[in-house]
Amino acid sequence: MEFQHITDVVVVGSGAGGLTAAAAARDAGAEVIVLESMDTVGGSTAKSGGGFWIPNNHLMKACGVDDSYEAALTYMNEVIPEKGPASSRELREAYLKNGPQMLKWLEGLGFKAVYARGYPDYYPERPGGLAEGRCVESNLFDLRLLEKQWRNKIQAIPVPMRAVEARNLPLCLCTWRSFRTTMGIILVRTMLSRLAGRQRVSMGAALVGQLLKILLDRSVLVWLRTPLVSLITEGDAVVGVTARRDGQEIRIRARHGVILAAGGFEHNDAMRQQYQQHPISTEWTVGAPGNVGRGIQAGMEVGAAVALMDEAWWMPTLLLKSGPWTLLFERSMPYSMIVDSSGQRFMNESQSYVDCGHQQYQRHRVVPAIPAYLILESRHRNSYMIGSEMMPHVTPRSALKKGIITRADSLPELARKMGIDEAGLVATARRFSEFARKGKDEDFHRGDSAYDRYYSDPRVKPNPNLGPIEKPPFYALKVWPGDLGTMGGLLIDEHARVLRKDGSVIRGLYAAGNNTASVMGRTYPGPGSTIGPAMVFGMIAGRHAASMKNAQPK
Repeated sequence: MEFQHITDVVVVGSGAGGLTAAAAARDAGAEVIVLESMDTVGGSTAKSGGGFWIPNNHLMKACGVDDSYEAALTYMNEVIPEKGPASSRELREAYLKNGPQMLKWLEGLGFKAVYARGYPDYYPERPGGLAEGRCVESNLFDLRLLEKQWRNKIQAIPVPMRAVEARNLPLCLCTWRSFRTTMGIILVRTMLSRLAGRQRVSMGAALVGQLLKILLDRSVLVWLRTPLVSLITEGDAVVGVTARRDGQEIRIRARHGVILAAGGFEHNDAMRQQYQQHPISTEWTVGAPGNVGRGIQAGMEVGAAVALMDEAWWMPTLLLKSGPWTLLFERSMPYSMIVDSSGQRFMNESQSYVDCGHQQYQRHRVVPAIPAYLILESRHRNSYMIGSEMMPHVTPRSALKKGIITRADSLPELARKMGIDEAGLVATARRFSEFARKGKDEDFHRGDSAYDRYYSDPRVKPNPNLGPIEKPPFYALKVWPGDLGTMGGLLIDEHARVLRKDGSVIRGLYAAGNNTASVMGRTYPGPGSTIGPAMVFGMIAGRHAASMKNAQPK
């Protein structure tokens, strides 16, 4: 077979997993090429908060926060009930043992990271959980450190704000401290930085920028607009890929291995309809548009096993004028609640977003709950923003006219406009308001956890997550079970090698990130539980593939 390009390792995908895999293979001495289907680098990682969950890391210890491998394993075993092949004991242990090493190794390559102290694990009260959290994030990154042609290839939010600082946004017009912090970020980091000739970005864009710079400084080829077509096999081994570049199909030989890190299948409607719970839609996801599942399909075509294909990194989602918007802080702030069509609450609105998705689907099997409804009291609308389109006190007429948000002078009127049971909504609001006055949510324990209170209003007493629903006008928005990406995919072993259904290894094929079935099972233990495993198993895959240089086929 004729190959148009020959290299040691081919990495498919340029998110956190793919870039880390490429860096690891290159650092181990292999020649590497990265293929990206889109015109930008970073996939869903670049659009994300950019945190990565790395237990027992040296940065948290330097801040005096105690952690250990044993505590982290206890926590994972406690909060991840599923012990299937995607989250086996071997994979959990590989993740926890290699995570701290990965962080130190990246720092040795020039990567600058900071501990996101105070961003809690999502179940901090459970055995092994930490209220101080285990999340690490990239330091701010100056895009001008990249060659000019790469600077506009990373999507970035316009304000360089770290993940732990973003919690100030909901309160930026409510408290002096939050306003001062937010204005400091905007004025100092943005305006003065630009005056100094810098173009600093944060969160996922900073993470991708730093990793990309590491690769480019080490002469790693990164080909954009080059989607994967298929894997090339010889016997029982994967030896390369067919990709499409400049309108032509080309074959690339991979002497050591192919690493699939091309994201999930959240934008592939056929796959979502086939594998996932209904109703489901590609319109509700905020995953990168290039995540159409081709890496997973290619693996399956050569015999790979898959798991957790019915799962996603669920996130309650609004459909705003600008597109899907993840409900992170809006649902957690006081003077709000989420109800189904009967007008009843069915979850703790401030809990982990993945749990919210599970419970919305579970409720929908009993009572129509897709969409559900975010009910807001006047004090919520007067104090907190909704996405980036609705500032406090400002509800655009266009949003009201298009039905993005609905306003009413009474709860019965709001119920009629939304198609919610009137008596149910009124009764639920009355009960919820009593909980708010007492400071105790007796139904779903909202505000009990340190994670619930991460996004809250400390001015509201006695529970910063609860506020009565009784002062008009009232508002409602439809809540859909959106997602950050799909969670299911190829099964891998502790070396990130892709497995067949019988448990045997597909020689020459590796995977990381949302191309794989998650080591987290059906759970989200803490901030960065997608990117953390992507990077750790990316490093493992890159190193193992590079080590196969002189290995003989068995």
